[in-house]
Amino acid sequence: MAAFIAACLWVVAAWLLSVVLNAKQSWPAAYALIAAGAPTLIWLGLSAGWGAAAVGFIVGCLVLRWPVIYAGRWIRRRLRRD
Repeated sequence: MAAFIAACLWVVAAWLLSVVLNAKQSWPAAYALIAAGAPTLIWLGLSAGWGAAAVGFIVGCLVLRWPVIYAGRWIRRRLRRD
């Protein structure tokens, strides 16, 4: 139950940061959210099951869509070079 609460607090913190910060400040906040979200997802997976962690991962990707888009572009460029 505590892992679900932590995941919900992560989503609320991400929303608050998106409302308060401007575009220049949003990338450092995204890095901090990723650093805080990864252990939260692991905790959620260990306590509630990996299905819940997969749902949490999808929610995190929806919240942090631009880092996910840029990571996908980077991976595609890497695969084309090889």
